[in-house]
Amino acid sequence: MPNQHLSQELASFASKLQAKDIPASVMNRAEDFLVDWFGSAVAGKGSRPVEIIAQFAQNMGGFEAHPGPSEILVTRKSSSPFLAAMANAAASHVAEQDDVHNGSVFHPATVVFPPALACAQAIGASGEDLLVAAVAGYEVGIRVGEFLGRSHYKVFHTTGTAGPIAAAATVGRLLNLNPNQMLHAFGSAGTQSAGLWEFLRDAADSKQLHTAHAASTGLMSAYIAQAGFTGAQHILEGKQGLAAGMSSDADPSKLVDQLGTRWALAETSFKYHASCRHTHPAADALLQVMLAHKLKPGDIARVETLVHQGAIDVLGPVINPSTVHQSKFSMGTVLAIIAHYQFAGLQEFDQHFQDDAICLFRDRVTMTLDSEVDTAYPQRWIGKVKVHLNNGQILDGRVDEPKGDPGNTLSRTEITDKAMRLAAFSGGATPAQMTSAIDFLWNIRKQSKIGLLLPQS
Repeated sequence: MPNQHLSQELASFASKLQAKDIPASVMNRAEDFLVDWFGSAVAGKGSRPVEIIAQFAQNMGGFEAHPGPSEILVTRKSSSPFLAAMANAAASHVAEQDDVHNGSVFHPATVVFPPALACAQAIGASGEDLLVAAVAGYEVGIRVGEFLGRSHYKVFHTTGTAGPIAAAATVGRLLNLNPNQMLHAFGSAGTQSAGLWEFLRDAADSKQLHTAHAASTGLMSAYIAQAGFTGAQHILEGKQGLAAGMSSDADPSKLVDQLGTRWALAETSFKYHASCRHTHPAADALLQVMLAHKLKPGDIARVETLVHQGAIDVLGPVINPSTVHQSKFSMGTVLAIIAHYQFAGLQEFDQHFQDDAICLFRDRVTMTLDSEVDTAYPQRWIGKVKVHLNNGQILDGRVDEPKGDPGNTLSRTEITDKAMRLAAFSGGATPAQMTSAIDFLWNIRKQSKIGLLLPQS
């Protein structure tokens, strides 16, 4: 494809996408991910990093005197689209319950729906407009993540780096950017791509900054492109573009892979456990073994997880987690919570991650690189464990599709229940407020205009 202008082709797709182009099943799935995202965003209420970013947005916006059109969910205030997208994107990533696309190792919702909601509320867009824009953001962001490859993810948090471009595609579609303007928006978004994994070693707050920055700068890139601001036209595949600086195995063909026929949004997974997705396959495999053999945690001498290299790269630095958020990146902690409670939810992490029993089990969990698992990754996230019992017996567990994957997905009832649990845990909204907002979101395509989802304070 030497004569193709891949960035332009992707930008044109995002610019021209219409509701009639999108299969009904994909639009339905977009609604599912919208409701799922909303629960995660409300769950950010009370999180120290989120509250800091939300307070920053409040201080910078001056919206006590001049409230903007876009809502910040965790504060019940209104602000500018830029600052609302920033705060809501930070909020929706902290509970580690937002969605993930396996092949790109990218969390689309947290960088797509915050700018989509902020812009839609600002311009009076319809519910259908918002969903179409979200589909554009998913399709673009996922393909950019796939394009950047496994070498990129070893150092860079793909949600932070592909995220600005996904956000730009989303907002650009809402603003009706033409293909050339959308290309310039991509250029501005791509030059601001950032996000490094080093924060995990220090239990730092950077992960929330990654999504906040991606959502807000992507939104900004679309708005300034509308006003005539230009960006690099080959920001993705150019000689000094994103791949040149951030990848050694980039595959340009991934950028336009079956555009308009393969819907990457439909391949995206829900997160069932409130932890890093790299822990989920092993967690489900361990639970399978324990339930099948009626095991108790005390029966287990040690657990060997057979994993892909990406899991080792991301989870390996977390040896002795010192915060709740860091514990969600500890394979041992996650499996210990699964062993004791059969579910790794927000409450389980918050109340028990430093319990003596959890720490004792944590230290008996190891990760081993497995060739089958590693070869299948990232298209498939296989869970394999060897459970060594105190009596010397070794039990093997295997899960080919973790809970939440497209082949083992969540029903709409499960999505609603999950959102309600997240809000109840954080105190971000009352059951009545959540029920009203979720009902609105399930019927979003009937809405001619997107107003506020939660009552203002």
